[in-house]
Amino acid sequence: MTRRTGVGLLLFVLAAFASASRSDAAQQPIEAAVFDFELIDTSLQGAMEDVRPDEQKRLALISEQLRRELAASGRYAVIDLAPARDRIQAAGYLHGCNGCAARIGRSLGAEVAITGTVQKVSNLILNINLQLWDTATGKPLRAMSADLRGNTDESWSRGVSYLLRHRLLKPSEPE
Repeated sequence: MTRRTGVGLLLFVLAAFASASRSDAAQQPIEAAVFDFELIDTSLQGAMEDVRPDEQKRLALISEQLRRELAASGRYAVIDLAPARDRIQAAGYLHGCNGCAARIGRSLGAEVAITGTVQKVSNLILNINLQLWDTATGKPLRAMSADLRGNTDESWSRGVSYLLRHRLLKPSEPE
């Protein structure tokens, strides 16, 4: 092999390695602190009755669904919230704590914090909301919402799936 060919081959290998390194860095999942969904019950039923066990179960189901589907997407790495469980409980409702989810997420090493609510207007009309927070600045990055008809496991799950497919994980359009 001539010196010229050897140098060319070396440059080719280095360029390929640099390109692969950039590609790997671009593909690193975003570290996300994904908090449990919270219920905001503004319905007459909510004003008259106590917490419903079926709705509490649904909150847990869709919280796990969100974490599972985000992790499966490869775009997010869902971090463990257990080390901050006491701080999360002390914060009360995350939807009204003025960005405390971002601060808690930052303390856990997350790049983003994701909070969610289910607002119950009536037993027929509900709304699922997701909000992404930048943990470095504490500022909201994105907010998204889906309206539901029906207070069932299936309707809540479909609402989360819709937000994931059509809002949060939707491939970005070329600029």
